[in-house]
Amino acid sequence: MFVIIGWLIAMACIFGVFIAHGGNIEVILHALPFELITIFGAAGGAFLANNQMKVVKSTMAGLGTCFKGSKYSKDRYMELLALLYDILQKARKEGLMSIEKDVEEPHNSPLFQKYPNVGHDHHVTEFITDYLRMMVSGNLNAHEIESLMDSEIETHHHEEHAAVAALTRLAGGLPAFGIVAAVLGVVNTMGSVGQPPAILGGMIGSALVGTFLGILLAYGFVEPLAGLLEQKVDDAGKEFQCIKTTLLASMQGYAPQVAIEFGRKVLYSGDRPTFGELETHVKKK
Repeated sequence: MFVIIGWLIAMACIFGVFIAHGGNIEVILHALPFELITIFGAAGGAFLANNQMKVVKSTMAGLGTCFKGSKYSKDRYMELLALLYDILQKARKEGLMSIEKDVEEPHNSPLFQKYPNVGHDHHVTEFITDYLRMMVSGNLNAHEIESLMDSEIETHHHEEHAAVAALTRLAGGLPAFGIVAAVLGVVNTMGSVGQPPAILGGMIGSALVGTFLGILLAYGFVEPLAGLLEQKVDDAGKEFQCIKTTLLASMQGYAPQVAIEFGRKVLYSGDRPTFGELETHVKKK
């Protein structure tokens, strides 16, 4: 929603001031379709040539999330920490083997079904169950599991940031493609030097629209999307860090209520529930 509002404000200021100063919007509108096809066509082709298909797909999926609200809210984190608390509490009271079935079949587990927002997220569920399985097996110590967690989180970070990097490179290339479109317009104009000055002026103005559009698309549209996508990727990574910190605290012997406090502390301040909010939520469940 804020993406659209931001774009509307930018467009209103740019074109509003242009018109207010006596600019002829018809020149821009006349050149717009041809310049857009040139710029988008060249940029799209270069984007495909520059990225593997998995990055292209990841970028398209990431762009879709930019127009949705963030799912990483205080309520989601309270649900995640409550899920971890229930799992660790069951393991503490009944032994690690008591959660084996929950780990092997999370889609049938009452614990995971109790918290649908995180329990139905296969990325979160897989991350939790993979490391709980290692804890149940007892073959790895806390330091080994921490190292493995760090490697997985780093891999996830690089995978998700590939889409951000692809969009950033695209934003960097758009002004150049705008210049290409403008140069082609100038070449076209030079082939019509016999035309009256009024016609030549319109043709030159249309050619310059290419440069204008390339810069506008780069810094007004694509680069802001890349920045927004990067923020969403960081939010996803923070959720994994919360899980990691909670499970490691449990492995080091802390009680479940203390372990989830470790996890709560790594969350961003704007999304972090207070100690009282989390305690009340856990007790209600």
